[in-house]
Amino acid sequence: MAGIPVYANGSMLLLAVLVTVVYGNYARTELDLAQPWAYLVGLGFVGCLLGSVLLHELGHALTARRFGIGVRRITLELLSGWTEMDRDAPAPRVDALVSLAGPAVSLLLGGVATVAAVALPGHTLAGQIAFQLALSNVLVAFFNVLPGLPLDGGRALRALLWAVLKDRNRATVAAGWSGRALALLTAAVATVLYRIDVITGLGLVFVLLVVLTLWQGAGQSIRLGRMTGRFPLVDLGALVRPVLAVPAGTPLGEAQRRRAEDPRPDVVLAVADSAGSLTALVDPVAAERVPVDRRPWVSVESVARSRDALTSLPLGLTGEQVVRALQAHPGAQYLVTAGEDVVGVLRVADVAAVLEPRRASRKPATS
Repeated sequence: MAGIPVYANGSMLLLAVLVTVVYGNYARTELDLAQPWAYLVGLGFVGCLLGSVLLHELGHALTARRFGIGVRRITLELLSGWTEMDRDAPAPRVDALVSLAGPAVSLLLGGVATVAAVALPGHTLAGQIAFQLALSNVLVAFFNVLPGLPLDGGRALRALLWAVLKDRNRATVAAGWSGRALALLTAAVATVLYRIDVITGLGLVFVLLVVLTLWQGAGQSIRLGRMTGRFPLVDLGALVRPVLAVPAGTPLGEAQRRRAEDPRPDVVLAVADSAGSLTALVDPVAAERVPVDRRPWVSVESVARSRDALTSLPLGLTGEQVVRALQAHPGAQYLVTAGEDVVGVLRVADVAAVLEPRRASRKPATS
């Protein structure tokens, strides 16, 4: 739509069936519809909800485009969705406008549906659907502007903190903690409402599922803010591992013996042709899978990846450029080059240890 790819999450099917059945039963009892027609009405209501979610996400996407931010895709769920952009907003003002565009669309839809619900008779099919659409869109708009990531209001809060602190990463972490506080508050309120019989047990379970999603999203935002703040610490020259190239045909056991005797730390095994040019890089995971008694009989290139299959990173990239390159070309190992020469190997685990030192300290070291 509008040149933007739109995808549907597989989990949407389960919720679509649930809403179809629940609203179909409601239509059957309240509007006195026959069973097949009642469920068709429920399915139609699902379509209306999906349309509302799509328009909400288009609000984000088209506003982002207005400020020159590319949009990769929109992914829909029944009660939510997300818009994937190719870069972050360049300034706090843009971040706030893109974030609040979605709730503004939902509020507009809720207003239109409210007018329709008031104008239509209350106990008719059209009147009931208009009322439900008005209620759902207003609730979506209200919930999304609450100040905590990953909600749209949390992104707006991040924009405000970004403008004040002059640091987008610290603002992201703070807005993420606000999201976690919001999740706990929502769970507490829902529990109280259940205790005083305002909501049912099923309603409490639904709210707690939303709270869990909010908690996880807030945690991911905190993690992302911390990682992004450490991008400048990713020094390609310091992280690169030296290479020990052995001739093609060398037994794996012999290659590993030479590596063990090499005085340089963290040496990576590679394969070279007769001219001494590097042709492949040994995969450490594949090498460890070879039984020890077979290693003297297995050639080193049988557990290596061709140089052509590996991504090369030029020496001199900034930390952010390195991380973006790793995201664009996922892998375990990368060649680091200076012109035509290979100066070493970067392992993604070494970058992860810089970006998330707490996680790295909990994992056993590997060669």
